[in-house]
Amino acid sequence: MRRIPFSVQILLGLVLGVALGFLARAAHLAWLTSTLDTVGGLFVQLLKLAVPPLVFTAIVVSVVSLRGVANAARLAVKTLLWFGVTALIAVSIGIGIGLLTDPGRGVNLDPAGATAPKTTGSWIDFLTGIVPTNPVGAFVEGNVLQIVFLALVVGAAALLVGDAAEPFVSLNRSLLSIVQKALWWVIRLAPIGTLGLIGNAVASYGWDLLAPLAKFTTAVYVGCALVLFVVYPVLLAVAGKLNPLRFFAGAWPAIELAFVSRSSVGTMPVTQRSVERLGVPREYASFAVPFGATTKMDGCAAIYPALAAIFVAQVFGVNLGVTDYLLIAFVSVVGSAATAGLTGAIVMLTLTLSTLGLPLAGAGLLLAIDPILDMIRTATNVAGQAVVPTIVAAREGTLDRAAYDSAGKRDLIEPAETERLDPVPA
Repeated sequence: MRRIPFSVQILLGLVLGVALGFLARAAHLAWLTSTLDTVGGLFVQLLKLAVPPLVFTAIVVSVVSLRGVANAARLAVKTLLWFGVTALIAVSIGIGIGLLTDPGRGVNLDPAGATAPKTTGSWIDFLTGIVPTNPVGAFVEGNVLQIVFLALVVGAAALLVGDAAEPFVSLNRSLLSIVQKALWWVIRLAPIGTLGLIGNAVASYGWDLLAPLAKFTTAVYVGCALVLFVVYPVLLAVAGKLNPLRFFAGAWPAIELAFVSRSSVGTMPVTQRSVERLGVPREYASFAVPFGATTKMDGCAAIYPALAAIFVAQVFGVNLGVTDYLLIAFVSVVGSAATAGLTGAIVMLTLTLSTLGLPLAGAGLLLAIDPILDMIRTATNVAGQAVVPTIVAAREGTLDRAAYDSAGKRDLIEPAETERLDPVPA
């Protein structure tokens, strides 16, 4: 298998998974559907297992590593600005497609039977939920947003303490290397995980379920595709003076894995490896990618909630005005961290609905097809998390253009590289 490029392995797993999924559904093979579900579920569970230590150590190390990066404050500000700019473009596209397609008109669903999801979001919950009441509880519960807050505070404190904090920083570097090494073993199983995840999705979600929401599903995929294959390439070409095809050649393995795993954080090591292969300096990539994996969500926090809010408003007969659309844009740009890089975008959707005063039960209408939508949303998220540091590095003159142009010629996982995964030089 090592002779087959990693991206091709994932593609083969995807094709075989689709075939097995269709077989399981057509022949009513419950055992095959259950097997596919178990295989895919175990893969995602293994990815999630590494999330708390990975996020904490990656952010602590990345914040401390900014000490050795020239103009670190300017890089951080520019990264945040590009996060905001691309999120604003994405949510504008989502609103535009929603206005053009009217995804909720003529939908044959009974809104009275919808119930609000158990996981909801509000601005108060979002703001108060950032600070954990118990730091251990944040790790036990896997609350990524709280872990990010703790890591930023600890990293900033270690940065200011200086040499006295070096033993603690060294411990985090070592732990990060260990977690990444173990996570790469899991990522090597991605082709098998892909087979299970896609196969179960095909077997479980047939056309009978998708038909009433076909227009909405199509709108989400079209919106994400426009951002992924039009907006990002234009920004790379215009703002970064880069060939977009070279970017996709280098970043495609991360985008593929995001599509099947539905987890930005779980894909983070592949995203960082891809960004470094594209010529972004490791010191900067080690900050931008972990930060983006928890806050940069153009698919889950911009396109999807915009379309979903319009869908819910139309199903419940609520007319949205210009102020409402401005609120959608505001929530998308400011509230992206509420999605926290895990599978699904329910928190961000309910945050948007509550801000607009729309029934939270409307989110329940979309839960059945959420896994199908989450694939393209997460792929868009991860592509954006790779695009922004690439553009910033290009504009700062620190991008290795020779590495960028040759990124697609080398496999993401090479035997020589798998033994050397330390993210930031000590």
